Amino acid sequence: SFGVRLSFVRRVSAHFSPLLSPAPALLLGFSGHRRASPICRDTSLQSSPIPYIMAMEVTQLLLNAQSIDGSVRKQAEDSLKQFQEQNLPAFLFSLSGELANEDKPADSRKLAGLILKNALDAKEQHRKFELVQRWLMLDATVKSQIKSCLLKTLSSPVPDARSTAAQVVAKVAGIELPQKQWPELIGSLLSNVHQLPPHVKQATLETLGYLCEEVSPDAVDQDNVNKILTVVVQGMSSSEGNNDVRLAAIRALYNALGFAQANFSNDMERDYIMRVVCEAALSKEEKIRLAAFECLVSIASMYYEKLTPYMNDIFTITAKAVREDVESVALQAIEFWSSICDEEIDILEEYAGEFTGDSDVQCSYFVKQALNVLVPILLETLLKQEEDQDQDEGAWNIAMAGGTCLGLVARTVGDDIVPLVMPFIEENITKPDWRQREAATYAFGSILEGPSPDKLTPIVNVALNFMLSALTKDPNTHVKDTTAWTLGRIFEFLHGSTMDAPIITPANCQQIVTVLLQSMTDVPNVAGKACGALYFLAQGYEDVGPSSPLTPYFQEIVQALLTVTHREDAGEGRLRTAAYETLNEVVRCSTEETATLVLQLVPVIMLELHNTLEGQKLSSDEREKQGELHGLLCGCLQVIIQKLGASDQTKYGFMQFADQIMGLFLRVFACKSATVHEEAMLAIGSLAYACGPEFAKYMPEFYKYLEMGLQNFEEYQVCSVTVGVVGDICRALENKVLPYCDGIMTQLLKDLSSNQLHRSVKPPIFSCLGDIALAIGQDFEKYLMYAMPMLQSAAELSAHTAGADDEMIEYTNSLRNGILEAYSGILQGFKNSTKTQLLIPYAPHILQFLDSIYVEKDMDDLVMRTAIGVLGDLADTLGSNAGTMIQNSVSSRDFLNECLSSEDGSIKESAEWTKLAITRAISA
Repeated sequence: SFGVRLSFVRRVSAHFSPLLSPAPALLLGFSGHRRASPICRDTSLQSSPIPYIMAMEVTQLLLNAQSIDGSVRKQAEDSLKQFQEQNLPAFLFSLSGELANEDKPADSRKLAGLILKNALDAKEQHRKFELVQRWLMLDATVKSQIKSCLLKTLSSPVPDARSTAAQVVAKVAGIELPQKQWPELIGSLLSNVHQLPPHVKQATLETLGYLCEEVSPDAVDQDNVNKILTVVVQGMSSSEGNNDVRLAAIRALYNALGFAQANFSNDMERDYIMRVVCEAALSKEEKIRLAAFECLVSIASMYYEKLTPYMNDIFTITAKAVREDVESVALQAIEFWSSICDEEIDILEEYAGEFTGDSDVQCSYFVKQALNVLVPILLETLLKQEEDQDQDEGAWNIAMAGGTCLGLVARTVGDDIVPLVMPFIEENITKPDWRQREAATYAFGSILEGPSPDKLTPIVNVALNFMLSALTKDPNTHVKDTTAWTLGRIFEFLHGSTMDAPIITPANCQQIVTVLLQSMTDVPNVAGKACGALYFLAQGYEDVGPSSPLTPYFQEIVQALLTVTHREDAGEGRLRTAAYETLNEVVRCSTEETATLVLQLVPVIMLELHNTLEGQKLSSDEREKQGELHGLLCGCLQVIIQKLGASDQTKYGFMQFADQIMGLFLRVFACKSATVHEEAMLAIGSLAYACGPEFAKYMPEFYKYLEMGLQNFEEYQVCSVTVGVVGDICRALENKVLPYCDGIMTQLLKDLSSNQLHRSVKPPIFSCLGDIALAIGQDFEKYLMYAMPMLQSAAELSAHTAGADDEMIEYTNSLRNGILEAYSGILQGFKNSTKTQLLIPYAPHILQFLDSIYVEKDMDDLVMRTAIGVLGDLADTLGSNAGTMIQNSVSSRDFLNECLSSEDGSIKESAEWTKLAITRAISA
């Protein structure tokens, strides 16, 4: 039994083989078992605290809610909603009773369970919080009766009822266990495992799996974790005669792995878990093998550092699965090695290959050790293509998985992979069978990221002409598709101003452009990949100076891309999107030589957008496609505006179109699509930057759309983009934005107070407060009494990150940066005004915030740079009023010294300015 040292369990050899070693005995019995799951008490609704309302009608309503007749269905849904709103306890109890009642139809029982589940959980965080609070406030007797019904249903002979009940039990557990409620649940479930009917055991294991998915590991004590793992791993064992039970156990382990840190740190327990998983991976049942490999994939990510003793056996098992098993299992076996690669790439990037005894995780170099046998297995998979894989955007098969894994192996081991792959390429690249040619090309494209340019450049120089020829002349579209993709990879990783030996030269540039433009007339999937190759070709010339090798072909390239956007089949395989994205990159990376041609593109794109806005009646499908096109055209105009607005010389010619462009954007806002709204809003932000103070003339008409964007909680990306545009407008208009600030500030403060708005929008809102303060200066005075307390509250929340995971720390740093940018904007906005004294009362808190995040030692570089800048802003704006406080703060001095010695140039530069500002403040 996990957590119990058993004298009769041998310590397994570090190099055990799950195929040869017998499984150690696992103690199943533990004292104090509760009786089998409590039954749903037959308490009539009349005698319970729940009034008898509609209970007899629920079955029919649930059946009607699944009717093919729309009016019947809607009436039933409305009635159920009314029941829920009028008497929630009775509604939930009726659903649980329906689910538990063996005399009811299977369809009504299943829907009852699903509605019950949805009454406990939601995707939106604010809605989820409301549902949790609503459940917790229910009468304890009602909750007890509902839970009794749920547990009773786990022994139902109807599979759908059991499975649905398992999910609902887990949802309730997810709410109650963290509140220290329902302490008897795990004991009740564990006692079920020892009942004779296999279906009860299966349902209980399924419930334990869902429970582990719903509940945080810290809500279950280690003793219960040990007991759960004991029954789960026993259920997985080959000695378990019922495959449904075994499958449920393996799936439960998958969800329970996050609870098993202590068990994986114990050699004996880890050995046994790994043996049982490996045995399951060799089961005769496909579903069991698949679930076991999914466990191995998860173990690779979660417990990489514990895998050394088992890798020889895992390699044997995965190699066998890749070569011989059905595709679903083979895909997971490949995914195991992809996960190992991901872990090793992360470790090698974090430590740059320099490991010490203090390193958190050592790299075990599993991939490097397996390289000579792993690579041939992956190369074999590349020959297992499907005939129509290039037509299906969502296709995923063993050849694609193998190529993806090969690419990850290349990133993990670098140059070492090249000599192992090149013979395969050379042997197959000219074979008559298209599969061999495509596999060779795919192999080549897969290894272009990872190995050094010195290793790859000579090979690419030899291969380039061959590939250009294949792109136009190979008779098979699969081969051409993969060739175009591979050329894109060559241009992405081996072309650019940083390369010592350029692959693209004056001698071959024209041929490359000609071939890519020709391929853009091919079938959609090939044309799309050719656009992608051209995208990276243009990107490589981004920093080449005043003249680009692509300049002579600029007009021809632009015309070819516009032609692609008008193809009748441009909607297939994202071809139109690829063409516009490439056009944007060609414009973005163009030089001053082609500025006139970029300017000529403005009326062309404007006309395209105008034509799509002309009023014709469209079906919903056509309207969706039109919306996508609006988004693409707005995005294209945004890039052009940014390009031409970047210098006074090109901006002058562009400004003649500004009124018309703004008019088009305002018409686009009449469309209700979130994507269009987002793209048009981004483009307006660029236009505001280009127009500067002149943008003020558009504000009266545009403001209502700005306000709508700030109120768009549901499509929070739109809200986030709109917040960014407010910043752009502040920078463009400066104090001319003042007439609109009351409305903007009111909405921003509402957004910050809302628990409905996605948390990712809040850091940019804080930054935006700084933009507003910087634009209107001392006129921000009237907002201080609202903004500063909110900043202080957020600062206190974000100061400490004890116990937070990586994702939370990343978000907290984002929040800190937003708060600091707000403080910086406010301090700089009031500098040199007559009202700087208004900020003095807030200075101690700002300094305290800086001290606390310094003490936490988990700032990222961006926060560090912004924070040291705010310290300087305090001194610069408040002078001697802040100088004394800073001088008396030990952590401020330590923080400044740390930043002064930083290897990051921008942090060091900010720190040097801050040091001067503090010196001036103290001397003043």
